Amino acid sequence: MNPDDGLPRGALVTGANRGVGREIALRLAGLGFATVINYRTREAEAEAVAGEIRAAGGRAFTLRADVTREDEAGALITGADRLTGGLGVLVNNVGNYHEDPLAELDFATWRSMIASNLDSVFLACQAAAPLMRERGWGRIINLGFAGTHNLIARPAITPYAIAKAGVLTYSRSLAKVLAGSGVTVNVVSPGVLENSVSFPPGRLPMGRPGRLAEIAGAVEYLVGSEAGYTSGTNIEVAGAWNT
Repeated sequence: MNPDDGLPRGALVTGANRGVGREIALRLAGLGFATVINYRTREAEAEAVAGEIRAAGGRAFTLRADVTREDEAGALITGADRLTGGLGVLVNNVGNYHEDPLAELDFATWRSMIASNLDSVFLACQAAAPLMRERGWGRIINLGFAGTHNLIARPAITPYAIAKAGVLTYSRSLAKVLAGSGVTVNVVSPGVLENSVSFPPGRLPMGRPGRLAEIAGAVEYLVGSEAGYTSGTNIEVAGAWNT
């Protein structure tokens, strides 16, 4: 993208104060986007990421919001749009992970996982899509989970897997609704990453976990001009794991 092409140059990454979200935010800022770092509780971490971007000559803002709440998610999109002068990229990265035997799963944990991984995507997208469609350009990228499309039993992470399957179905549906508007919707699905909280037994097919930079690379492709005809797809960055 050329900064002078007149397209919206604002980007929002939810949960961008650390991990994958931080890496994606830094990558988007490096591409010239005015980047909003969303956080819920870790303000100091979010400010540190924004500081990195500013130190490198970029524009960055921090906004607190719990994106599982409709009012806060809506206010976040509105605030990001105002601060950046036009929101063109939305990356839904927020999503807690929980691993426990299914027999021990309680309803509070179930609801928390669905809200964090699926409701947050729905609320942010529903608020951002009309703004992007009105301007005729936008890139929505939702973070999924490698292998979700296979719909196999995952007793240890059932609510997480169900939520990520929902992200995939919702993203493809939104992509079809927005087709031809200049707004694309895609999913990037990581596998086991260098910062993953748990590692599967056995050897990973490529002999190593994925790097955060490799997730950011997939996002970079999807926001670029070469991906204008790529919508409703799921890019798995998983080294053939969970295929």
